[in-house]
Amino acid sequence: MKKHKFILSGGGTGGHIYPAIAIANELKQRFPDAEFLFVGAQDKMEMQKVPQAGYPIEGLWIAGLQRKLTLQNMMFPFKLLSSLWKSRRIIRQFQPDVVIGTGGFASGPLLQVANSKGIPTVVQEQNSYPGITNKLLSKKANAICVAYENLERFFPKEKIVFTGNPVRQDLLDLSHKREEGQAYFKLDPTKKTLLVLGGSLGARRINQLIAKELDFLLEQGVQVFWQCGKLYFEEYQHLNEKPNVQVTAFIDRMDLIYAAADVVISRAGASSVSELCLVGKPTVFIPSPNVAEDHQTKNAKAIVDKGGALLLKEAELEEKFEATFADLLKNEDLQKQLSAAMKQLGKPHATRDIVDEIVKLMR
Repeated sequence: MKKHKFILSGGGTGGHIYPAIAIANELKQRFPDAEFLFVGAQDKMEMQKVPQAGYPIEGLWIAGLQRKLTLQNMMFPFKLLSSLWKSRRIIRQFQPDVVIGTGGFASGPLLQVANSKGIPTVVQEQNSYPGITNKLLSKKANAICVAYENLERFFPKEKIVFTGNPVRQDLLDLSHKREEGQAYFKLDPTKKTLLVLGGSLGARRINQLIAKELDFLLEQGVQVFWQCGKLYFEEYQHLNEKPNVQVTAFIDRMDLIYAAADVVISRAGASSVSELCLVGKPTVFIPSPNVAEDHQTKNAKAIVDKGGALLLKEAELEEKFEATFADLLKNEDLQKQLSAAMKQLGKPHATRDIVDEIVKLMR
């Protein structure tokens, strides 16, 4: 019996990398003898994160276009040709059954070559507003797995499958992990825990907000667990000296910190939103306005409009943050309502459903 082979491509941010790893893990569970290869951008974080998850990865010399004239933009045609050539070589040598793209620039050349050779492709779109790479790839993809409704204006309707986003399987049942989480992160079990998430690289505006409001937050009686991102850790690590404050660049056990958290302040990247829907903790979303088509606001609004979270725009923080946070902390009924509504929107079987679509293409 022939060994199944899968190539997965996605990167640039954790939001593209972790869904690809989750899909690979589910495929590996079903096909223990299968071979896997990841393809990423050679100078991006996937080159570290994927090997850490136990999978081999090849890097392409690819990067996105900048919005202004730069040397990097002038190099783009050469990078694209180099990436297409290397993608052809990778696909010819590896001979995958299916190629899966989870977004990011590296998936563009790879899936383009797979499509041209008649190899089945699956696109997994995490956001409520697709990136340019997935929009282009969707025309020839065999299936497009999405996490939000109403994406027919971007993708061919007959190819869309509403699956939700892949999430870490260790988030599916946190009910028995609270004490373990408090012990692991050395949290005070008598205090409420505020978890602040800015994404894998960090969020400048959220970091500025928390630094400015730290004394206010501590006056509310909470302890603050603040993931500031690796780009900002040096700037904020001195705040670890304050009692009831922990600042970290990266969180290695998301399941345990989610279990220990009582309230969350978060960016609204697609993976974070999907995870928080499973976790169901009362959340204030502060979307990044500096992303394509303001898609983080759209991601957050999909939850907020169904009563599952609160939303503060960056422009409103000075005026509204303190009142919004204090009200949420005092109002236990609101906390329960937000949690219940958010959990209704969770898609715990997303990874399984995406892999079902991949398996259909192997027959």
